[in-house]
Amino acid sequence: MRVVPVLLVVFIFTLNSFGQDKKNAYGREKNKVSQLSNDSLENALKEVVVTGQYQPQSLRNSVYQTRIITAERIRLRAATNIQQVLNTELGFRFSNDLTLGTSDIQMMGMTGRNVKILLDGVPMVDRSDTRESLNQIDINTVDHIEIVEGPLSVSYGTDALAGVINIITKSAAKKTLNINARVQEETVGDTYSPFTKDGSHLQHVGAGWQNKGWNILGGVTHNDFGGFNVPGPLTTADEISANTNRWKPKEQWLANTKFGYAKSNFNVWYRLDYVDETIDSKGGYNPNNFKATNQQYITHRYSQQLHGDYSANDRLQLSGIVGYSNLERATKTFVHDYTNGSESLSTGAGEQDVSKFQSTNIRTTAQYKLTDQLSFQPGAEINLDNASGARIKGSPSISDYAFFISSELNLIKGVTIRPGLRFISNSVYDAPPVIPSINTKIRLNKLFDLRFGYASGFRSPALRELYYDFFDASHSIMGNEHLKAEQSNSFTGSLSMSQTAADELRFRSVLSAFYNNFRNRIDYGIYAADPTITTLINIAKYKTTGGTFENTLYRRDWQFSVGFSYIGTYNQYSESTEQYGESPEFVWSPEVNSNLTYTYRKTGTTANLAFKYTGRKPAYELATLDNLEQLRLSRIGAYTTADLMFTQRILESLSLNAGVKNLFDTKMLGNTALVTTAAHSTGGNVPLNYGRSYILGLSFNFNK
Repeated sequence: MRVVPVLLVVFIFTLNSFGQDKKNAYGREKNKVSQLSNDSLENALKEVVVTGQYQPQSLRNSVYQTRIITAERIRLRAATNIQQVLNTELGFRFSNDLTLGTSDIQMMGMTGRNVKILLDGVPMVDRSDTRESLNQIDINTVDHIEIVEGPLSVSYGTDALAGVINIITKSAAKKTLNINARVQEETVGDTYSPFTKDGSHLQHVGAGWQNKGWNILGGVTHNDFGGFNVPGPLTTADEISANTNRWKPKEQWLANTKFGYAKSNFNVWYRLDYVDETIDSKGGYNPNNFKATNQQYITHRYSQQLHGDYSANDRLQLSGIVGYSNLERATKTFVHDYTNGSESLSTGAGEQDVSKFQSTNIRTTAQYKLTDQLSFQPGAEINLDNASGARIKGSPSISDYAFFISSELNLIKGVTIRPGLRFISNSVYDAPPVIPSINTKIRLNKLFDLRFGYASGFRSPALRELYYDFFDASHSIMGNEHLKAEQSNSFTGSLSMSQTAADELRFRSVLSAFYNNFRNRIDYGIYAADPTITTLINIAKYKTTGGTFENTLYRRDWQFSVGFSYIGTYNQYSESTEQYGESPEFVWSPEVNSNLTYTYRKTGTTANLAFKYTGRKPAYELATLDNLEQLRLSRIGAYTTADLMFTQRILESLSLNAGVKNLFDTKMLGNTALVTTAAHSTGGNVPLNYGRSYILGLSFNFNK
């Protein structure tokens, strides 16, 4: 922890994060509307966004097109992780790697490596391309989730090409004392045993206290997923290969604490998160030697944040953050001998490994209001990344230094213009000299708002892409130290309508479109000197485009939303007409989603139905057919997912939830692709879910 003394010194001069300083002000916004009824209060708070803002803004006043998933929506979904919340949102898809027991996110046609995951405004660290960190956050501590589509590279730096997902955690309750607990049991497919082994089991306990400006809260959560179609003691390797719908057992322990002190113009707080995760991979039984090879993937993650903000006067506010993350992931391989029940460590290449990643983030910003028409936000950010392990060449490190500045212009009534620039210096790769952006919001009248923007995005090569080498019996992967940074030009536009009536009617409709053009996109390819080795290369060109149409209606005890999206991804063979013939520049996929919530106040009963139809995902591929290399169109099948949940208030502090997830029992998707390039791709059908499941849970929330 050599960085700790430096971090503490820097913290004296840099207070609170760009994202979370707004969270504290967000809390002050709650006080302003405390006189409203509970329903009106909930509706008012849904409108407040903080990601990328100078100060907390209503959804309508935000210069960025932002989506919010509130704590109430999360609670009604009875979710146990973030993926279960996002899987019915427009533009989101998830892919599952059953070999490693992990999943990855896709957003607006781009993979997880292009999505910035923030926890209270602090970047999350991931070991590989997949955003495993998304499901290593305790959902019981989440206050709300803000989703901003399109690059925010000026504000948040690398990885924010597709957009930003900012997961904002809860603050201490307004009451002096809060005690909360939750227990939930879920079947997994057709398997279940109470509280352990088969099924999915969640237990959580937490508490919070605040008095005279001091506040503290903390909690512990245990998630235990028993797996599905887990191999038994005498399951052969051939039987495992024949059944691709095998979900690995996973156990998580999540712990966190948060404490701080706040005054009228000063706020400081610290948060610590810890994750202990074990994924079990059972190998097939070999009848020739009576042995099986089993593996464990063990993750330990520590994340620390120190925030604060200071308001010098009505015109000047200072904010800053110091964050440190330590991620350690181990692979342990055992050979189990069924003749005597003994286990020994395997000696095969790459079968014992510990990879370590450390990341330090230091950020400071100032918000200065020169006049009512002109504001500035200068800032500086330092990112220090280190890695080590048997699969990492040496002990590499990357230092990234950035200065950014943006301004907010309100020179014409109803028109807000926000230009911005980010300047970068990096110790390893050639960073773009400057990253520009400009966003404009125009209030057309009391109902309609128009937004449009341009942003240059970038994604720096990660340590794993530069220095990761992995060779064993089934893998030949090599890093590439000569990768260039990905860059993009992105254009967004939206037209929104907001209507609030006196009879508790609220309606919001948003029509939006986007276009992204990428250069030097990093992807897997063949190593030129040895075609048997896979490496990382820069692809010359990649594009995504599309649009969404979202509508939300609130009417007393009803909340209803319906949306449609149509997303196109680039066909890299479209320009090779002489070699492969004509093919379209983009291939398209539709999505339709809906969310319906009804509360019957007399009995305290709430019903929630979340639904999404995801259309076929097409892609062009080169395949050898009849001894000729030909271009063909492949497709991953369409599917429908839906969750139906009921919540019943039993006592003032006690609620019962029950329901069904994956109503349509979707498990595998058809796949016509003949070529597979992913490291753990098995070809054929694509695993989506383990089937329909049934849920029963209790939630306790006491305030004094």
